[in-house]
Amino acid sequence: MVTLAVAASLAAATAGWLAWNTTSGAAGPAPRALGPGPVTPGPARSTPPPAAPLSLAGKTVVIDPGHNPGNFDHPREINRLVDIGTNRKECDTTGTSTNSGYTEAEFTLDVSHRLRTLLQRQGATVTLTQDADRPFGPCIDERARIGNAAKADAVVSLHADGSGTGNRGFHVILPALVKDGAADTARIVVPSRALGQRVAREFALATGSAPANYVGGGTGLDVRKDLGGLNLSTVPKVFIECGNMRDPKDAALLTDAAWRQKAAQGIAAGVSTYLRG
Repeated sequence: MVTLAVAASLAAATAGWLAWNTTSGAAGPAPRALGPGPVTPGPARSTPPPAAPLSLAGKTVVIDPGHNPGNFDHPREINRLVDIGTNRKECDTTGTSTNSGYTEAEFTLDVSHRLRTLLQRQGATVTLTQDADRPFGPCIDERARIGNAAKADAVVSLHADGSGTGNRGFHVILPALVKDGAADTARIVVPSRALGQRVAREFALATGSAPANYVGGGTGLDVRKDLGGLNLSTVPKVFIECGNMRDPKDAALLTDAAWRQKAAQGIAAGVSTYLRG
């Protein structure tokens, strides 16, 4: 069977050329169909192919790391009352911590840095409300103004809860419909819910964490009207409580760097899917 032998020989030659081209890193288009003459690679490509467009190019995201490590040293300043529309509340708080002393402020900054990197890789313009680059704060009203001034397409405020032992899981806080004094959330309630739902879904998938068993009725979502950062926002914004620092099992997750990377990945995926529609 001469025809079969020739075909087999040509097939072997083709496979050998492809293997060489792959392992040696030789550039160029795929070989032309085999014919009676010798097989030669095409000319080397002079310029690399254009990169795929960045999916979040042109989008602005503000990340709001809850609390500031310096708040502990400025009790008078952070206890000052500010207007949140519905009432007046403290400028900021120190946040909570695990029983071993790992603070919420440390946690939120770490996850914020990871989240910023992930979003910037997708082309987003990212701003942090604070990066431990100021003595305390900013106050909750200023945190809202930072997102507003940036005309952010999405704002995420990062936190970890300080509930009792046995209370586990994450939840995303959404703005309630508020129109009182300086607060008017009418325009952001619907888009903020869409943002929050996507963040909750992707966070659960990335981390394996369940929605909180103590708030939100198992949905991973909670609606509040007492948070100045939400009341005063004019752009879509949510808070995420990534877990409960006072529960030993949740604390073991929150203090683990690998888990914090998963948390950032989940939040980034939620923000990305929201912004891409």
